[in-house]
Parts: sequence; structure tokens; C-alpha cells
Amino acid sequence: MKDASFKPKLYTVLFKEGYSLSLFNRDLLAGILVGIVALPLSIALAIASGVKPEQGLFTAVIAGFLISALGGSRVQIGGPTGAFIVLVYNTVQQFGYGGLAVATMLAGAFLLVMGVMRFGSMIKFIPYPLTVGFTCGIAVLIAVTQIRDLLGLEMPPPPAEFHEKMIAYAEHIGSLNVYAIGLALLAFAIILFWPRVSRRMPGSLVAILVLTPLVALLKIPVATIGTHFGSVPNMLPAPALPQMDWHQLPRLFQPAFAIALLGGIESLLSAVVADGMTGRRHRSNTELVAQGIANLVSPLFAGIPATGAIARTATNIRNGGKTPVAGIIHALTLLVLMIALGKWTVLIPMPVLAAILIKVAIDMGEWRLFIRLFRAQRGDVLIMVSTFLLTVFVDLTIAIESGVIMAAFLFMYRMAESTQVNFITDDVADEEDEDSDPDATRHRSVPEGVEVFEIYGPFFFGAADRFKDAMGQLEKPPKVLILRMRHVPMIDATGLRAMADVFAKCQKDGTTLILSGVQAQPWDELVGAGLYRRIGPANVHDHFDRALDRAREVVAPRE
Repeated sequence: MKDASFKPKLYTVLFKEGYSLSLFNRDLLAGILVGIVALPLSIALAIASGVKPEQGLFTAVIAGFLISALGGSRVQIGGPTGAFIVLVYNTVQQFGYGGLAVATMLAGAFLLVMGVMRFGSMIKFIPYPLTVGFTCGIAVLIAVTQIRDLLGLEMPPPPAEFHEKMIAYAEHIGSLNVYAIGLALLAFAIILFWPRVSRRMPGSLVAILVLTPLVALLKIPVATIGTHFGSVPNMLPAPALPQMDWHQLPRLFQPAFAIALLGGIESLLSAVVADGMTGRRHRSNTELVAQGIANLVSPLFAGIPATGAIARTATNIRNGGKTPVAGIIHALTLLVLMIALGKWTVLIPMPVLAAILIKVAIDMGEWRLFIRLFRAQRGDVLIMVSTFLLTVFVDLTIAIESGVIMAAFLFMYRMAESTQVNFITDDVADEEDEDSDPDATRHRSVPEGVEVFEIYGPFFFGAADRFKDAMGQLEKPPKVLILRMRHVPMIDATGLRAMADVFAKCQKDGTTLILSGVQAQPWDELVGAGLYRRIGPANVHDHFDRALDRAREVVAPRE
């Protein structure tokens, strides 16, 4: 790991740049404030994910510490996030916590390998319509999971599937609790309007601090963490390997891949947002390595998947956080709060946590962008809507995988559409044979019996049929066929095969095939495939003038 891209930012700050007392003071204040913000969120996110409330705190402490200490961003705050709720809930419902823990560790291994193999930049190529689609889908599902606690319904934990949830809620609607509804509305009002009073203290924490003692003192009949989960430990557990049925391991690779992909996207997206706010640049591969290690270690302490948290990272920056030390202090602050206040968390009302998570869902859903993207090209709309619907009605894993596949096919279609193969006719000449182009075909004298084709764009499998169709336009075999390839930056195996077929037809028809303007990558591929040798070095040229000279040599003896 000699490359600087694999060095944690903490190492750079402490040993390369130097760390001052003034920086520490800023990081200390920011870290404490972010730790306070993370306390109610970590509990709420864990409950919404179908695990115990303390497991969110364990994750925020362990994974948050490792992501800051080993990551490639100066200000990234890691921990459980809303993006994972649906995926974690479904995995727990299907495989239990043991299965989730193993899937999380597998995802950590995937992320670690992705970072070491320098795949950080590749994740940035995930299309934006896909990200908007599953993000809005997750936001809808987060809100739906809170209906039971929001309405105070007396029912067992709802099923994982969206439609079955709605059916279960409808069946138990008669048990709704008006106290729960009123408390949730009051909590939401506090969360919504508190920023007008102060932005230092999060509205979610204020809602908990105000309404929890109110419920306890007035004995308001609503569900609490204690009634749902019993006591909450206030210490980190000893590290231990997860317990599960190892025969299920092959079935865990699909959710593990989804956790890794989602975690990678969210962490790098958060890092990019942080870069925009600070003017700094993160190290994407180092960030993936840190995310991988955090997700490998988190389940050893009964944790759940973790990634970069955009809202908490932004809070860190706004409150003066400058280095990874702030993220480490955030994790230590959470640990202290858990030890000091852990036993009191059982009193927190569930409707209040439901209000917190509904606000998370509202903030998470990019609804303006969702609506705006309907004005985009039809392919982008298809990807966004399909990913959204699959996330809500089928499964997040399938939604991500399907979205990536659709995006890949859309990209290939667009690339194929951008690749053109044409006769050099007057129409084409008007388009590309400008006076400013000294190599324009119309400035050259093309001998009789010579046909010139020009290929525009990458010559890959998506464009191979277009090439063959264009070649089929020849009414009779010419004496010489020149393929101008100056606008072909790359060629793949299918393109080589199509060119080999054209060469074979030229041999059969007695036509000499000449290639002109071959760039570096196509040239290497022609040599590697043996096609350069078969066509003949005399018939492969880097400039159109030399190709024409060769054509004249071929047709001259026949005149």
C-alpha cells in the first residue's frame, strides 16, 4: 500500500500535516455534537431495521470509530443509516440476526477487495436515475414500517413485504391508539420547528428529552422501548463470531452483494457531498477499505451494516469538524452516552421514534429530483421508475441488480446508436468534411473502383450488426475497400469478429481490404488477434493519404 490513495486521512493529518490544539478544540466540539445527534438516530434505525435498539449504538460506536480512523475522508461520519433499513429488515426476517451478521461480514470482505482493487472510481459510474429510484423507494418503505408505532397498533412485527404490511395494518386498524398519534404529531412538530430555535441541539433529541419524561410522569398509555424490547444493556458486548446455520451461506451472497454495493454507493456519495462542503478531496479506495473493515468488525460486536451517513457528516462539517479526530470523538461520545444513559432508553416512547424515522424518510427521498427526472430521456425514466417500484413492491436487492443491468443495457444501446458506419457520400461529407478538417475525404482524389467507408465511435459488440448492415449496402464488390477508423477509439472481440468476416468476404470477392487511421487500442487488438497479419501490414495505415496510395497501387495494374 505504497500508493497515497490507500493511506487513511488520519495518518495524513497526524503525521504529514501536523495536528494543532486549535484543530482539536474544533474537532472536540463537533464530535460531541454529532455524537449527541447520532444517539436517537442509532436507536431508531436499529429498531426500524428489525434488531434490538442497542445494536444500533454498538454499530455507531464500533463502525463509526473504524470508518473515521481508517477512512479516506477527513470528515466522514459512519454508522447505521436509513439506506440499510429495508435490506437489513428483510435479511433478518429471512435468515435471523446470525444470517445478517454473516452477510454483513461478507459485504465487508467485498468492500475491502473493491478498495484494494481500486474499484472506488467505478462505483461513481452508478447512474443517477438508479440512485434516485432506490433512494425514494427506501424512503417510502421506511415511512411504511413506522405505521404500527405511529398509530399505536396492537399487532406483532409486520411482515417484510410491502403489500403484506399494508394488509396487516388494515386488519389491526381497529386497535389504533389516539395517544400514540397525538404524541407522534407533537414529536414531529418539535423536530420540524426546533431548528428555528437552535441548530446546535438536534430536534430529534429535543423531542425525546421533552416527551419521554412527559409520558413517564403522566403514564400515557403508549408503547416504549422497554415494553417492546425489555432492558437495554449499557456496555459493549464481548466480541464473538455470529451464530447461524452455515448451510444457508450460499443464499447470503445476494444480500451481501446488495449491502456492499449500497454501502459503497452511500459512503462515496457522502464523501463527495463532504468534498463539496469543505473544498477537499477524499480517497475513494481508502474509504472502501475502511468501510470493508468496519463491516467485518461490526457484527463481532452484535452490530449491523454501516456506511457513511450524509446528514451526520454534514452536521460534523457545519459544527467545525476538520479532521477524522471529530469522527473518533463522535464514537467515543456515543459510548459514554450509552454507558451513562443506556438504562434510561427503555422509557423512550415508540411513537416518538416513529416520528424521527418519518422525518429521516422525508429528508432521504429526493422527490423533487424524482419528479424532475420524468423530463429526462425515456431510458433514464424507465430505470428510475423500475428501480423505485422494484424496491417498494419486490426487493431492494433485486431492484439494485435489475437497475444496474438495465443501466448497462441502456448505456450499450446509446453507445451503439452513437456508432455510425457510412459510405463517404455528399451528405456525410457535408457533416464531417469541413474546410477546417485537412483530412476530409472530399479533399482527396479517390480512384475508380475504390469504395470508402468511415466508422464513427467505439466498434464494440453493440455496433457490430450496424457495421455488417452498412457493408451489405455494397451493390457489387469493389476492387478496393477502405475502412477509415480515425474516429474509432476502441474495438472489442465482437468488433474484431465482424471485421474478420468482412475481410473473409473481401477475400472471396477478390477485394483488397485497407484500413486507415487505426488508433492505438484497435491496432493492438488487430495485432493480438492475428488480423493485422492476415490483412497484411501493407494494407493497414495510420493516415488516409497512405491508404489511398496503397489503393492506387492495387487498382493501377487493372486499368
